[in-house]
Amino acid sequence: MPPTEVTPRFTAAELDRAFAGFQATVAEVAQTHDWDKWADQFTEDADYVEHAMGTFKGREAIRAWVNKTMHAFPGSHMTGYPSLWHVTDPSTSRVIFEVDNPMRDPGDGTLITATNITILTYAGAGLWSREEDVYNPLLFGRAAMKWCQKATELGTIDAPAQQWMDTVGKMFDRR
Repeated sequence: MPPTEVTPRFTAAELDRAFAGFQATVAEVAQTHDWDKWADQFTEDADYVEHAMGTFKGREAIRAWVNKTMHAFPGSHMTGYPSLWHVTDPSTSRVIFEVDNPMRDPGDGTLITATNITILTYAGAGLWSREEDVYNPLLFGRAAMKWCQKATELGTIDAPAQQWMDTVGKMFDRR
């Protein structure tokens, strides 16, 4: 007996529209640093899977985590989170995309960035029920350390970056 076809809950066009709204909010948050607005895009019972930090259950846990993370170095020094490409999968209500995470200019125009793959599951009404970020923490750590080293050379390093470089960052120093 052939498998029964399941009608997707959302069309590719609906997923694309929802993702465009998500990305517009992400772009706004990159400017305002209002991470509460970003967290509000998730359902109350959403899951956020962050491979280095664990799984956060519920919008409020996601909110607490993102505010803590993105207001501390290196998150606080990232200037945007643009999608480099995306695909939709209506059969799973997912959007899969590559995110660029550029850091602010250390003072000489140097671009330092790292990317990750994100899988969003759409719940409808502009809300997402799950996000999973897939990335290599070593590459992110090395990018942050490269930024710190460049800012140190230029005399533009700030206290949060210096503290990170002197503590956690030591494991990423490849000089």
